[in-house]
Amino acid sequence: MSQRIDYTQVSPAGAKALGGVYGYVVQSGLDPELVDLVYLRVSQINGCAYCLDMHTRDLVKKGVAIDKLALVQAWREAGRLFSERERAALAWAETVTQVAQTGVPDADFQAASAVFNEKELVDLTFAIGLMNTYNRLAISFRIPPEAARRAEG
Repeated sequence: MSQRIDYTQVSPAGAKALGGVYGYVVQSGLDPELVDLVYLRVSQINGCAYCLDMHTRDLVKKGVAIDKLALVQAWREAGRLFSERERAALAWAETVTQVAQTGVPDADFQAASAVFNEKELVDLTFAIGLMNTYNRLAISFRIPPEAARRAEG
């Protein structure tokens, strides 16, 4: 796979604006590991190889066990491996990412609101929207994942 466009070079102001949202999410008070799990799950839904590679590596660096990483996609069947907040965040990430199919029903909002306060839920939704945007950029412009670049030598 060869990269189509380096969007950071072509539109540095746009990339900087997205970086500002990323910076906001980082300082929002949400647990960084929870955010990275959400980024990974959103990237799984969207099939973004670049982001899957990056967020898996980030979670490994943070010490997340391979058992947990292997089950992110099937978190509902993973029992207590994921905390209540992680399960709520992953469910919210799924419904928001698939908004065209789900319409984000009241039941999903109520479930997320039972675990996150309003600010946390808004900030989590910013993170989900950001990752969906990054996924679309990486997929559209064929940004190669680090693992693929290494394999090509």
